[in-house]
Amino acid sequence: MTKVTIEPVKEHIGGIVHVDRAHVCDDDVVEACREALEDRGVLVFPRANFSDAEQLSFTDKFGERVSFTGTVPGGEGESEELYKITLDAETNPEPEYVLGTFFWHMDGVTIDQPLPKATMLSARKLSPTGGQTQFASTFAAYDNLPDEEKQAIDDLKVIHRMIASMRPLYLEMPAERHERYTSMATEMVHPLVWTQSDGRKSLVIGTHADEVMGMSISEGRALIARLTEWSAQPAFTYSHEWQDGDFVVWNNCGVMHRVIPYDSDCGRMMHRTTIMGSERLGVPLKQLENA
Repeated sequence: MTKVTIEPVKEHIGGIVHVDRAHVCDDDVVEACREALEDRGVLVFPRANFSDAEQLSFTDKFGERVSFTGTVPGGEGESEELYKITLDAETNPEPEYVLGTFFWHMDGVTIDQPLPKATMLSARKLSPTGGQTQFASTFAAYDNLPDEEKQAIDDLKVIHRMIASMRPLYLEMPAERHERYTSMATEMVHPLVWTQSDGRKSLVIGTHADEVMGMSISEGRALIARLTEWSAQPAFTYSHEWQDGDFVVWNNCGVMHRVIPYDSDCGRMMHRTTIMGSERLGVPLKQLENA
């Protein structure tokens, strides 16, 4: 008997997972979800209403859990196993890290470790307006580029900086914020086009993509902006309208995401877990400079 079915949402992205919650951690169900994640990029478990313990159990069945936000408010510190994503001031006195998610990004790009494979998010409290999470397949975006443009970008390298992902939040960034953002992350150099171990290629872009090596700042940032716009076209994107208890998993190695702005006082709360990746994408900029 088939325990799980996955209903495609759009041609290039999105899948709705239909499974009895009693079987969600069965080995064959987890493996089917792993396989579907490669094809669909984003998987939605409608109104799953997982407890934190159930989310952690599924996470640990899916792969090796990783924490990379342990030093930010709501992060996976010594006593926490999930990252609580919220603008509620009691939980998060430094809202910039969540406000930065209003812009297209991939998780963990400015950390010197393998890129996280998958991100998992449970809806705990919703916003009455806004708060949708949008996803864009950078696999589909690359695959559908004209051949001449693929050839033009295939060998380019990009410097990713956390400070760049925070730049849209300020007219003038305070010095203490600049110091905080530069001290907690690594300037990483990643290929613009990532050829993954299975041979598929994806774009590695987002607001953290700051500088294309070998190009002027203006030329490089214009290229990144064009590729971001291309990737975010309707054919390659899925916008998730959250319902109470929804659980969503996405392939962080080939999908970028952002949240639609919402009222900071609404108490919106998401609980996140993350799966460690197996492929190291880039190298620290300092390593190249000292070579």
